Amino acid sequence: MEWVYSEEVKDHFINPRNVFIDEGAFDYDAKSVVGNIKCGDEMAFYIKVDKNKNTILDCRWKTYGCASAIASTSVLSEKVKGMTLDEAYDISPRDLAKDLGGLPEHKIHCSVLGDKALRAAIDNYYERNGMSGKIRKEKAKVICKCMNVTDQEIENAVTEGANTYLELQEHTKLGAVCGQCKEEAIKLLEKYRKEHF
Repeated sequence: MEWVYSEEVKDHFINPRNVFIDEGAFDYDAKSVVGNIKCGDEMAFYIKVDKNKNTILDCRWKTYGCASAIASTSVLSEKVKGMTLDEAYDISPRDLAKDLGGLPEHKIHCSVLGDKALRAAIDNYYERNGMSGKIRKEKAKVICKCMNVTDQEIENAVTEGANTYLELQEHTKLGAVCGQCKEEAIKLLEKYRKEHF
């Protein structure tokens, strides 16, 4: 069987860095759990923060996921050490894929779990330390009024692998009643594909 990933992916998959092993072995300041094990992917992320500089001193993670999810989170866990919380918050799946020497097109959606978990851990840190005003609240806009599908759900569908309008409909059920949202949904589909891939 041929390995279709880069050597960087192979290295981070076989030798993942900063894996969370034991509650008592890592003194963290914040944590998060994102995804759903029933859907096949779940990620926990733990961060240790320098409270004076608001930088990430150390981090740990654990996941139930594929080679792309494991490798992208491993490289993320190395990348964020020393970054400010704001810098780390802005890391995208595209940044991680670049650091890994690329990912197969159909596996890029697997790389989104790590950065989502990191952002949730940063938000958890702000909440635990009385800085809830620093939490970035995303405001969803309803695109398909008939099925109540938001722009965030469209973005999530794209990061999970929806490449066409039909695949977007399969993921979200938008446009299944009146179809008036089709034009805007296609524009968002193209926008999010450019942003993430």
